Amino acid sequence: MADLPAGLGVVEPQFARVCEGGLDLECGRRLESVTVAYERYGHLNAARDNVILVCHALSGGAHAAGRHAGAHKPGWWDVMIGPGKAFDTDRYCVVCSNVLGSCYGTTGPASPDPATGRPFGRRFPVVTVGDMVNVQKSLMDHLGVSRLHAVAGGSLGGMQALQWAAAFPGAVRSVIALATTHRHSPQQIAFNEIARRAVMSDPHWRGGDYYDGERPRAGLALARMLGHITYLSDRGMERKFGRRLRGDALRFDISGEFEVESYLEHQGRSFVDRFDANSLLYLSRALDYFDLAAGGRALADVFRDTDAAFLLLTFSSDWLYPPYQLEAVAAAAQSAGRPVVYREMASEYGHDAFLLEHEAQEPVIRAFLGNPTRYNPLRHSGPEAPSRCHAPIGDRGGLASPSACS
Repeated sequence: MADLPAGLGVVEPQFARVCEGGLDLECGRRLESVTVAYERYGHLNAARDNVILVCHALSGGAHAAGRHAGAHKPGWWDVMIGPGKAFDTDRYCVVCSNVLGSCYGTTGPASPDPATGRPFGRRFPVVTVGDMVNVQKSLMDHLGVSRLHAVAGGSLGGMQALQWAAAFPGAVRSVIALATTHRHSPQQIAFNEIARRAVMSDPHWRGGDYYDGERPRAGLALARMLGHITYLSDRGMERKFGRRLRGDALRFDISGEFEVESYLEHQGRSFVDRFDANSLLYLSRALDYFDLAAGGRALADVFRDTDAAFLLLTFSSDWLYPPYQLEAVAAAAQSAGRPVVYREMASEYGHDAFLLEHEAQEPVIRAFLGNPTRYNPLRHSGPEAPSRCHAPIGDRGGLASPSACS
C-alpha cells in the first residue's frame, strides 16, 4: 500500500444554530430549534465556491478527518480528506456535518426537548433524508456558501448527495454518490425492520425513555450485528474468517464457537458504547422512507432542473446496495441530459468498500473534482480496472457501452 499524504492533525468540532424561525418537517411536525455539529477542513476561498460537503452514513458523524485532541483514531474518512488526498484540502474547503436525528451533536432523540428539559426520546419527530438536507442547506447559508463545488457521500451519505441535486438544483455543481440507491427495496426495508425490532424488544428500551437508567444495550448490539453482516460480503467473510474456531477444537456448545461469531459480538459491544439506540431507529426509518422519485414521478424528471455533473461509484460485492440500483440513477440522470460517470469497481469488501477501497477511488474522485463536466474515466483509471464503467460522451455527457471500459 502506498504511503498516504500527511493528515490534517488536530481538528475541533464546531456547532451552529440553524433554521432560524423553525424547521418544518416532512412528517408535518416542526422543530423550533436545531443545533448542528460540523467540522471544516481547508480554507474557504474569496469567491466561496470551493466548498465540498461530505455526508456521512448511518453511524457516522461530523468527525470525518483529522484527530480530536487526545484521540488516536482519526475521522471516519481520513484516508480521503486532507492535503494531497482525494478531497484535497489544499484546494477545497471540506465540510462535514452530523445529520438531523443522530447523536453526535446535532439535534436528535437524545437532545433536550425545550418543552420539558428532558431528552426527546420517542417524542422526537420522525425525520427524512429531505429534512437532513434542509438542515445542511441552512448550515451552508450560515457559512455564507450559496453554491457547493460538490456534495459527496456513501450509503446514507450518498442519498443525501442525490437529494441535494433534487432539492436544490442550482446550489450544487457536482454530486459524488457511492454505494447507495435512490430508494430502498423491500429487502433493505426488511433488514432495517429486524434491527428496529431488536432494539424495541429489549426490556430496557422502555418505549424510548431510557435516558435516566439502563440503556437497551443488548437490543442495540444485536441490531448492529445484523447490520454489520450486510456491510460485508460472502467472499470477504470467507477470506477473513473461514470456519476458524475460537478454540482448539469444537466444544459442542451452543455458545459462540467460530471466529466470525466473536467478531460480530465485538462489533455489537463497541457500538453500544458510542451510539444511541433511538437514533438507530430514526435514521434507519429515514433510510426506508427515502424515495428520490416519490409521488409517481419518473426518476429522470428528478434531474431535469439541475446542472450538476454526477460521479456514481458502486462495488461488485455490495449486496446491501447492489450496483444495479445506482446504475438506474446513472441512466436516469443521463436521460435528463446530465454529465454522468458510472463505475462499478471490483471489490471483495462488500458495502464497506466505499470506506476501504480508497486507493481505487482516489484518482477517480480527484480527477472528477478537477473538471466535473468533462471528466473521462477512460483516461483516469484507478489501480484496479472496474468490472463495468459508463463514460461520458461529448460535451453533454452520457453513458457509453460497458465494453468501452472492459
